Amino acid sequence: MVKNYTSTVPSSKSVLHIEKRLVENNAKNIMKLYDGGHLMGIAFVIDVNGTNMPFKLPARIEKVEKVLLNQYTKPRKDTAQIVKEQAERTAWKILSEWVDIQMSMVELDQAELMEVFMPYLYNHQKETTLFDQWKKNDYTLLEDRHDKRSS
Repeated sequence: MVKNYTSTVPSSKSVLHIEKRLVENNAKNIMKLYDGGHLMGIAFVIDVNGTNMPFKLPARIEKVEKVLLNQYTKPRKDTAQIVKEQAERTAWKILSEWVDIQMSMVELDQAELMEVFMPYLYNHQKETTLFDQWKKNDYTLLEDRHDKRSS
C-alpha cells in the first residue's frame, strides 16, 4: 500500500517542513516551482565544498493521482476531485519525509549530501536533472566505464 495515502497534512505544511530541513543544512535560494497555479516542485542551492550546487525536487502529483485513481473499482461522481486533492497531500508528505530522512543521514555522517541528492542535481541550461540526462542516455554511464576497463 502507498505510504501516506490517507494523509491529512496540508501540502503547505509539508512544503514548509522541507524548506526548514533544507535551511538547517545550509540551503539558500529556495524556490517553489508552479505549473498552472499548482506547486509542482522545489528548487534550491546548497554550498557543497565551496561550490553552489542547484537541485530540483519534483513532487510528481499526477503520478500519485494515477496510482490512487486506479485503486477505485466503482468511482463516484466526486472521486476524481477527492483523489486529486489527496494526491497532492500524499506526494508532498512523502517528499517531506524523504528529505527529512536524507538530511538525517547527512547529519549523522551516514551519507554525503551529494550522495543522496545527486539525481536531482539540476542543469539550468538544459532544464534537466542529472537523473533525467542519465535516463535519456539509456542508463549507460556506469556500463560505458566498465566496458572500457575490461577491454
